[in-house]
Parts: sequence; C-alpha cells; structure tokens
Amino acid sequence: MTAPAELADLPPGASQRLHDLARWVGTWCFRPVYRVRVHHLDRVPPTGPVVLVANHSALVDGPLLYGLLGRRAVFLVKQEMFTGPLAWALPRIGQLAVRRGEPDRRPLMAALGVLRGGGLVGVFPEGTRGSGDVAAAQHGAAWLARASGAVVLPVVCRGTRRPDGVRRRFRPRVDVLVGEPLPAPAGKGRAELTAATETIRAALAGLVVELDDVRSRT
Repeated sequence: MTAPAELADLPPGASQRLHDLARWVGTWCFRPVYRVRVHHLDRVPPTGPVVLVANHSALVDGPLLYGLLGRRAVFLVKQEMFTGPLAWALPRIGQLAVRRGEPDRRPLMAALGVLRGGGLVGVFPEGTRGSGDVAAAQHGAAWLARASGAVVLPVVCRGTRRPDGVRRRFRPRVDVLVGEPLPAPAGKGRAELTAATETIRAALAGLVVELDDVRSRT
C-alpha cells in the first residue's frame, strides 16, 4: 500500500503533524544549553532527495541537527534508543531503528522509500559515537544515495562532546558546518560502492579539519 502523498517524505506510520511539531521544538530547545553557530545552512537543498551524513561524537548530535535543517529529516537511529516513551515517539516522528552489527534491510528499505519520495535521510556513517573525527565509515549512506539518486550532504558538529576529564561547561559553544552537496555515487558494483564510501568519509574528515580551523580562529 502506497503512503499518502503528504507523507511521501516520511516513513509509513509517521505523523506529519507530530514530526513538524517535534522539529519546531528542536529549533529552540538546545539554545538554553548550547551557544549554537551554524555555518552555510544555505547549502541544505530545500527540496529533493538528500542523504545527510554526519560525524557522531555525542548523543545530542542527531536531535540537534533534526531541528536545524529547515526541512523534514528522517534519521537512522540505533535500536537501543527505542525504549520507554521513545519507543512510541520516535517512529511517530519518522525516525528509523537500526540494529548495529546485524544485517537488517528493513530500515534501509524504509529510508529508500523516503528518498524516493523526495525526502531527507540522515546517517551517521561511523555507526557509534566516538571522537567525531570520522576514522571510518560504513556503506549504508553510499548505498542509499546510489539506489535513490540522492545527493550526499556532509555535515559536521563540534563542541557537543565534553572532553574526558573536563568538568561540565556552562553553555559550551557548538558549531555546525554544512558542506557542499556531493553527487549521487555512480556505478553498480561493490568496488564503486567502496570508493563512494571513501569519498564520503574523506569529505567528512575534511569538513572536521575545516571546522576545527574556524573554531580556533573565532
């Protein structure tokens, strides 16, 4: 059964109204906690299929981006987050559960449906939270972009992760840098997919260096 046209950019079962409400809340709820600076938000395509790829250094990265992008966003979220009230809320606002380390095509196929409906899907290619320096990347983002013809939008966040041994800071500065969109990967083989994944990883790594330079100078 095909999803209604107004939900084309959200997975089946998601509520357009709840999604938009949650995104509106996300536009301001982090302001009292962080001093957020967003660089080149104009690079986010306002329409059309987009696979957003981002570094992942803190739990707040996903919710922060969700409220900043200016359009609906469906993120691939680790299965462990779907507990308690979030087990009800996250699917209703269109977020997709992913089992780490296990083969599961269901969230990927749901994400592919969102992209084919002209939506935006967010992926953290590193898979788990780390330093945010993008040491590795998984194939999911490149596969989604190739299968749907979506552009790939690299985005990096810095400042959300508290350094080890440092006391909690009052309203730390958080910077978000949006990179230039990359064209959808070409080719059909696994070698081409691996090459596209490396291109995405390199783009993210370069953005991290660029943003760290911006932060050091301002």
